[in-house]
Amino acid sequence: MKRFFCIITLYTIVLGGCASSEMRVAENQTLGPVSPVKSRVVFMRSSFFGSGIHASIFDVTSGGPELIGIISNGTKIAHETYPGKKIYMVVSEAANFMRAYLEAGKTYYGRVTQGNGVWEERLFLHPIKNDPDSAFNTLSDEFQKWQRKTKLVETTELSRQWARDNILDIREKYFEYYAKWENKTRKEKEQLTLQPYDGM
Repeated sequence: MKRFFCIITLYTIVLGGCASSEMRVAENQTLGPVSPVKSRVVFMRSSFFGSGIHASIFDVTSGGPELIGIISNGTKIAHETYPGKKIYMVVSEAANFMRAYLEAGKTYYGRVTQGNGVWEERLFLHPIKNDPDSAFNTLSDEFQKWQRKTKLVETTELSRQWARDNILDIREKYFEYYAKWENKTRKEKEQLTLQPYDGM
């Protein structure tokens, strides 16, 4: 666990305020239509606070963390997957989760935000809902700003190797914090869930 904290701290010191060196900026910054048999989730991060912290996002639906990408401030990651129930995890000092029920042919959005942790800023995953009353929603001016101010990035062999090298620490975070997710109330989980109708 200590080793993992050291890696995150190194990200903060060396890579603060820029895209992670383990990721590359996509040549094509325009996302086309999603396949009619697949779903897409776009994870975005755009905030001044906690911008020096780089965090990793995983698909943990199967119980084994699968790297989606390393996200830094001012970037976004497009994740294509098959429809159905999904669980996503963001890892920094701790791990936090977002649930999604995805429909085919739709694009969904999530936002990485930060809050206070014990040693440094802790990162969270929030669904961007198709609901004007939601704190994060696709109908807001802020959503359009996040779209404009984030660059699409992609994984590289460096990011995949990083995940392989640190899989034991990542799994430890998953098992420790997913148990806490399971203990959340139904209302708390619903607030952290993308519903089928949230897709575009």
